[in-house]
Amino acid sequence: MAMRPLDRLPSIRAKLGSVIVFAVAVTVLIMYATVGFALHRYQNDRQYRELALDARLVAAAAFDTSGLPSANLKRVVAKVGAPVVVVDPYGRPLISKHLAVPPTVERALAGAPVDTGEAGGLQYYGIPVTRQGQVVGVVYVARRADGGGLAGAVIDTLALLHSVWWQLLLAGAVSGAIALGLSRVLARGMTQPLRDMAHAAQRLARGDYAERVPVQSRDEVGRLAESFNTMARDLGNLERLRRDLVANVSHELKTPITALRAHLENLMDGVEQPDRTTLAVMLDQADRLGRLVEQLLDLSRLESGLVPLELEPLALAPLVHQVGREIALARPDGMIEFRNEVPGDLPRVLADRERIHQVLFNLLDNAFRFTPAGGSVAVRAERVGDECEVSVEDTGPGIPEEHLPLVFERFYRVDSGRARDAGGTGIGLAIARSVVDAHGGRIWAERAPGGGSAFRFVLPLADVLGPIGGAQAARPSELRVKEGV
Repeated sequence: MAMRPLDRLPSIRAKLGSVIVFAVAVTVLIMYATVGFALHRYQNDRQYRELALDARLVAAAAFDTSGLPSANLKRVVAKVGAPVVVVDPYGRPLISKHLAVPPTVERALAGAPVDTGEAGGLQYYGIPVTRQGQVVGVVYVARRADGGGLAGAVIDTLALLHSVWWQLLLAGAVSGAIALGLSRVLARGMTQPLRDMAHAAQRLARGDYAERVPVQSRDEVGRLAESFNTMARDLGNLERLRRDLVANVSHELKTPITALRAHLENLMDGVEQPDRTTLAVMLDQADRLGRLVEQLLDLSRLESGLVPLELEPLALAPLVHQVGREIALARPDGMIEFRNEVPGDLPRVLADRERIHQVLFNLLDNAFRFTPAGGSVAVRAERVGDECEVSVEDTGPGIPEEHLPLVFERFYRVDSGRARDAGGTGIGLAIARSVVDAHGGRIWAERAPGGGSAFRFVLPLADVLGPIGGAQAARPSELRVKEGV
């Protein structure tokens, strides 16, 4: 690709300065040509008026009252700087100064008030002289013609400009210097954010994500600086999450591995016996390690989009009932009340049954973990436009406002001092967010109206078979066949 002329310049300031100086030079040249042409027209009109005035002065002194040539005629003609000719009533020259009798003299002798034209490269102006109602002669005064038409006007204009070339050159040089100075000042202010961004980008490349570019304008460069700051902030957050993820995964994996290693060493040293209790503890640690690895793999597949979704019209009320029973079996103490308040006639959602089961299980498991004995957990759902909003609310201590936007981050924990066994691994909510995002919905957390926490997510409605109720309910597999999902 051919390099453009401005691309050869080393900086934006040089490019901007060159463009401004070039624009000023073109403007000055156009202005000079326009002013020169205007001055030429003005000068031409002025000379024509002077020509007419000279003709009238000579005509007034050329003949006496009887119509005879005046004795002062030669002296008056000599004082006129332009070519002059005085014609008698028969068209013959009485006195001539560098001017022949114009060919249109008969027109003036016939009584025309003014006779003008061009002859021999001169523009003449003639006035007939009348005495006692009769034409006794004609006075012509001439000047060099302007060449005629546009070409003559251009030639005269160039001649005028040539006569004042040094004044124009000085004015152009001063204008160019002022324009260059202003362009440097403006360019410095316009390109300073770009230089700051270049410096900050070098800092980012070295791993310093705290660098920010000051934003002082609202133009394209200012918006670019804002976008750069947003990118730097996001990169810093990603780097922080990466470090936290490595640290949390290392900690989560280290805990069960350390426990298993300690029991194996005790068994080898004979400190412990391979009884059912010891083996059960070791099996729990292995299960914990397996669950963590499976959750990490599941989260990675969801975030990379490698998990296909088997979408189908899904009834939420039976699914919530099933998940509630599973949670109740995992917590046989029965100290927390579970309420399924999803309407049975709620329209189906278009979702993957297994994945939404996973979302509900993770949200309910989280709610049961943080709800004290005697509290309750409720699941509600309602139609909102073309979507279905599902809510999981508990009567626990609630989540502080500053932690609400962060609870869906991997391994994030509101109470960092809480034991991992009591608070979970911190991956379940991240998986729930990834599943809901994959369905084209959204999920968020907020404070419940009566205290506690409320986790809400929305899913698109299927609206294929209408509301489900009683005997009309169909299994998901049947819905896939009927609706082609």
